[in-house]
Amino acid sequence: MPATCLVVMGVSGAGKSTIAARLAGELGWPMAEADEFHPEANIAKMSAGTPLTDADRMPWLHTIRAWIDEHASNGTSVVVTCSALKRTYRDVLRQATADVRFVHLSGTPDTVGGRLSGRSGHFMPPALLESQFADLEPLAADEEGRDAVAVDVTATPEQITAEALDRLGLRPGSAGTAHDTADLG
Repeated sequence: MPATCLVVMGVSGAGKSTIAARLAGELGWPMAEADEFHPEANIAKMSAGTPLTDADRMPWLHTIRAWIDEHASNGTSVVVTCSALKRTYRDVLRQATADVRFVHLSGTPDTVGGRLSGRSGHFMPPALLESQFADLEPLAADEEGRDAVAVDVTATPEQITAEALDRLGLRPGSAGTAHDTADLG
């Protein structure tokens, strides 16, 4: 059985880091923040309030996919945060050697904007939220199911985590996770 990569996706401020950390903790899998894979040029653009283009994002997505592949080659399942706003971005990640699955943290601009405005110490300014919602292509009907679920962000982190694990069939101790906790490499 191949390693699994659980991608926690959504716009900035949706709660990706919080939920990914909870999922990684529940599953005993290593976690990475996709923001850490951005080249300096991308960070500078976002810090200046300039939205990233597809051309800006593609090398970043390929770097994330390489990280997933590196862990999958060792049989290690992982959790990663990544906006994965467009299907084409998700398709790049799906090309990894792991079984790539998605948890879309879905919320309204008002809900997410309220959270984002209270966040400090992040290079993504709240002014770019509108551009992220404009770029967002929610999970398509053919994406949802075993490999991808959308979860409403108005629930508590505990509820969101439980719902994602249940809907993806990834409850710790279930048949699909026993191999994943042996090597946290």
